[in-house]
Amino acid sequence: ICCRVTPSQKAQVTLLVKENIPEEITLAIGDGANDVSMIQAAHVGVGIRGKEGQQAVLASDYALPRFSFLERLLLVHGRYSYNRISTMMCYFFYKNVIFALCLFWFAVTNGFSAQALYDDGYQALYNLVFTSLPVMTFAVFDRDLEAHIVCARPELYCTGPRNKYFNTARFATFLVGAIIHSLVLFYFTLMCLDTNVGDGNGRGLGLWSVGTAVLTNIVIVVTLVIGLHTRSWAWIHWAVYI
Repeated sequence: ICCRVTPSQKAQVTLLVKENIPEEITLAIGDGANDVSMIQAAHVGVGIRGKEGQQAVLASDYALPRFSFLERLLLVHGRYSYNRISTMMCYFFYKNVIFALCLFWFAVTNGFSAQALYDDGYQALYNLVFTSLPVMTFAVFDRDLEAHIVCARPELYCTGPRNKYFNTARFATFLVGAIIHSLVLFYFTLMCLDTNVGDGNGRGLGLWSVGTAVLTNIVIVVTLVIGLHTRSWAWIHWAVYI
């Protein structure tokens, strides 16, 4: 506990904790110009709008009208953001590893001829259009518990500091799942669309038909996976998925 310290001393105390306990996240909160150095030194800075001016607010990462709102900022919005971002980061690697590995399995099949599997247009639209909306709705609306439950049970906040949802084991689970799913998707599609399958004119399906079928199956699977990780469903989720 520090009392009657200067602005530079506030920053030094913050840096002392930040540098000597690197596994911990420091948060500084203030409402005046004398708190700016401390706010900038911490990992997370919170400024309170008050009678002492806007310097603390302008230097902070988050601005609050009242100190009492800090509880909701951490327990509700902070926890929601951690849960969403943790799953999203693993999922982004997952869906792009599937996309890339199917190209690798295709190269193994055709003797590494450098022939592309996907159409260039579809390849460009994969992240931009085909798989973007489910991720956006997840990032904005997903929540595992209602806000009043989270506020009533502060121990739920420990999932973030303990890295329960973003750790090596969880990332490895997504990565292994991507490898297995890519193998199944590519070779299962290839087996279904063999030379005995043709179009309406009696001709066999070409490379672009196979590539489009593989990409379609990838989009379906990765969309189902993010749907399985969605813990709260609203009308906008159904609108996006349908």
